[in-house]
Amino acid sequence: MMDADTPRKKVNSHDVAERAGVSRSAVSRTFTDGASVSEETRTKVLKAAMELGYRVNALARSLHTQRSDLVGLVAADMDNPFRAEQIDCLSKLLRERGFKPILLRGEATANVSEMIGALLQYSVAGVIVTSDTPPEQICVECQRHGVPLVTINKQDPGAPVDRVQCDFEHGGRMAFDHLHSIGCRKLALVLPLKPSYTIAGRAGTFEDRCREQEIPLQRIACGLQDYESGLAAANLVAAKSNDIDGIFCVADYMALGLLDGLRHEHGIKVPEDMRLIGFDDIPQAGWKAYSLTTIRQSREELARKAIDLLIKRIETPELPPQEHICSLDLCLRAT
Repeated sequence: MMDADTPRKKVNSHDVAERAGVSRSAVSRTFTDGASVSEETRTKVLKAAMELGYRVNALARSLHTQRSDLVGLVAADMDNPFRAEQIDCLSKLLRERGFKPILLRGEATANVSEMIGALLQYSVAGVIVTSDTPPEQICVECQRHGVPLVTINKQDPGAPVDRVQCDFEHGGRMAFDHLHSIGCRKLALVLPLKPSYTIAGRAGTFEDRCREQEIPLQRIACGLQDYESGLAAANLVAAKSNDIDGIFCVADYMALGLLDGLRHEHGIKVPEDMRLIGFDDIPQAGWKAYSLTTIRQSREELARKAIDLLIKRIETPELPPQEHICSLDLCLRAT
């Protein structure tokens, strides 16, 4: 009798074939999309596989094929609700299109090249990057290996890759125009100390609009793109409250902390004393406790267009680099 602590032998295709009374090639055909196998044999194999707890090793199979159905997702900052939603949406849509997503999660300091390089070992069908902009060298390496690489909301790496991004410059203009239209004439811009590519873009356009309209602007840079930094920014905004009647906070995650800090630590009423608009439309922005007016960038559209470009590149590798710009929507709520 086997002891409870004794490791169980890993079930392989030979075990399944023996249990089902078929050949190993029949097992392989059963688990290969489009392969020819009789219904009787398929039933025997699937029954044996279920009884033995057998699962196909998709990674091992990909090493022996020209093209796998694996797509790598490279991401960081997964504590950010927008990023978490984005990865969830990408994973769901990839599965709907017949792919299997592999997530490589890195910290903010992670080496994007190393993560993409690790994915290349598994003969992935393609890579979608939502973290830092990949360096030109790894983009060229992906192209040399015939692995499509698509970036979401990243700057041009200087190499032939396909890109999807929101119209962040228009977003900055939308934020200004909304605050201006409701009578705000003393504006503040709240952003992280080291803004990302798209955040810098939306912030820069907002600043340009302030200069064009000769509207005074307080630029408040604080911490990271997160809730705690928004709380800290509230202290800086409160110190200049006499000079501020409207705020553009460049990311909702940060805006929620800013809103809580202004209301609960400084007694500043929003929207009575100040108006506030965010950017992203994360789920929490719609919660009754916040009801944050914000600019929505669609995770669904970004994901769908990224996957469309990936598939188009797989089917037609010689296409010139493609770029798709996704539109934005103003979500009017209570701030």
